[in-house]
Amino acid sequence: MPEHFHLLMGEPKVGTPSLVLQVLKQRVSRKLRQRMRQRKSVSSSQLRLWNESPDAGLRSLWERRFYDFNVWSRKKKIEKLNYMHMNPVKRGLVAHPKDWRWSTFASYQRLPDALIQIDYVD
Repeated sequence: MPEHFHLLMGEPKVGTPSLVLQVLKQRVSRKLRQRMRQRKSVSSSQLRLWNESPDAGLRSLWERRFYDFNVWSRKKKIEKLNYMHMNPVKRGLVAHPKDWRWSTFASYQRLPDALIQIDYVD
């Protein structure tokens, strides 16, 4: 999605889900801030994530907290994956989940041109 993402993950082998998300947020923020400072390949859609013009100061990209949902069954995993894959379709951004470039749909369908590689959920 242009302004948010969904992440389905298992328990990490080291640390906690909160720590994993903290590290993810830090790495993404640092990389985008570095690109903005250097004016390297920053798209207008990335700038809109901050709701700022290219000349304005940097603000926070992330919300302070993530919203977790515990998934305990295979049925619930499939339900959540379907929701995630259909999200851009319901928003009218694409006609089919396979058309959303940043989706894991292509990986789950084992399509050769999948942009995002995943560890498969049973």
